[in-house]
Amino acid sequence: MALYSTSVEYGLHCLLPLCSPDVHASSQELAEFQGVSPAYLAKLFTTLKRAGLVEALEGAGGGYRLARAPADISVLDVIEALEGDKPLFQCNEIRGNCAVFGGKPPGWASKGLCSIHAVMLEAEQQMRTVLAGHTLADLAARLESKAPKAFPREVTAWFDARRTGRARSAAATRRINPGEK
Repeated sequence: MALYSTSVEYGLHCLLPLCSPDVHASSQELAEFQGVSPAYLAKLFTTLKRAGLVEALEGAGGGYRLARAPADISVLDVIEALEGDKPLFQCNEIRGNCAVFGGKPPGWASKGLCSIHAVMLEAEQQMRTVLAGHTLADLAARLESKAPKAFPREVTAWFDARRTGRARSAAATRRINPGEK
């Protein structure tokens, strides 16, 4: 079972194109680009906007862009925005249930932090430290280092073509309905 839902994977993948200062896009375009559900992605981007990680641009050429520099948005920021601050482990304090105790555990058995819980808390802290230490800029740089040199230009061109199409469509609608806004 995964600790985090697919929202984290979808969210991170769809935020990566926005790391380019030349790209802003609608959730529909980002969903099409990554091959994910547009309705689901629209909900994720509403959540990301509420968390202050993206901002919406108004108008026919609008869409979303990052609200901060990619280097200032950690993977942990995205996870916490989409999933909340959920713990890695939930201790149920079963250590006092040992049959040998006959329903009355001695003080030593339940004194202090459960040793299993302590290990899980340490693992969670290390995981959070790693996730906080990686940013969208880091992820984008890793992608760019693997991709052909032309890939960033191709991505920008793909989004530009859609933005141009949206602007043309909006202009045509204004010509058809000149009194409407």
